[in-house]
Amino acid sequence: MRVSCPRHGVVVESVPWARHRAGHARVFDQQVAWLATRKSKTAVVQLMRISWATVGAIIARVTADADAVAGDRLDGLTRIGVDEVSYKRHHKYLTVVVDHHTRRVVWLAEGRSKATLAGFFELLGPDRCGQIDLVSADGADWIFHAVQDHCPRAKICLDPFHVVAWAVRAVDDVRRRVWNQLRRAGDKAMAKLVKDARFAVWKNPENLTDRQQVRLADIAEVNKPLYRAYLLKEHLREVFAKRGQDGALLLRSWLRWAARSKVEEFVDLARRIRLYFQPDILNTLHHGLSNGLIESTNTKIRLLTRMAFGFKSADALIALAKLHLGGYQIELPGRS
Repeated sequence: MRVSCPRHGVVVESVPWARHRAGHARVFDQQVAWLATRKSKTAVVQLMRISWATVGAIIARVTADADAVAGDRLDGLTRIGVDEVSYKRHHKYLTVVVDHHTRRVVWLAEGRSKATLAGFFELLGPDRCGQIDLVSADGADWIFHAVQDHCPRAKICLDPFHVVAWAVRAVDDVRRRVWNQLRRAGDKAMAKLVKDARFAVWKNPENLTDRQQVRLADIAEVNKPLYRAYLLKEHLREVFAKRGQDGALLLRSWLRWAARSKVEEFVDLARRIRLYFQPDILNTLHHGLSNGLIESTNTKIRLLTRMAFGFKSADALIALAKLHLGGYQIELPGRS
């Protein structure tokens, strides 16, 4: 705070009721931060009669103070999840790192690349990087290479949802290929059946409507390649439902079946998994680690973005996301 001293003139003096470089008292900052965790940024601006930039600056100050009290939040990390989340049009992304033990966000940065994630590992340092055992991820190359370069002991756990999504995409590729073949052959009735079976072969059996179950039964009768692709997709889901040693045995069995299936899309998928992803999937089966936590975190970050009607800078979103999802206990002043 700037004060006029009779002896030294105008000087900056530390006061207990305001933070450094703050234009407001601590209780005001605390109230704004508390409101920011419960309301949209627009509502906070209107209620407290301050600007968007001021809300962002207050959040950054309160978060920095909370970090100083809590100590280094990166200590003790052994199991982490890494993913990216889009926060703005034209491919603007944040890289997000969560701690699977505390279920908190521990680090965010603008961008999604090997260099971006390397910044997190450099912040950790070699000793703490060496303590990381497991990293859950979605199969992105940039995550794999950054972990490989900085965490010699860490094992990648490939997220089950993304693996099954590859199989769903393969099923749809088979369906489109079969539909095009039937259409070119002039078999309009069969082509329409295959086209209308789109959701029946996509969805899980327990979620099928009565009509979709009938369509799936028709496909089983008249189009063996497409039905075989559907069964391969469902058996891959069963691999992750079993987990452990049973899941590992099912995965090896599935890879052999897919390789011999004569369905080219699944032959290719089995080859890619065997060459690049089999150890990572086995890690997932044995350790039971997925990206479910970080996907939930990303959903909350998108909600924060929508509530604030977007962010002009990544720094403002990072500060707000840390305040919401970093495990900070922000109390309403005067209520304790």
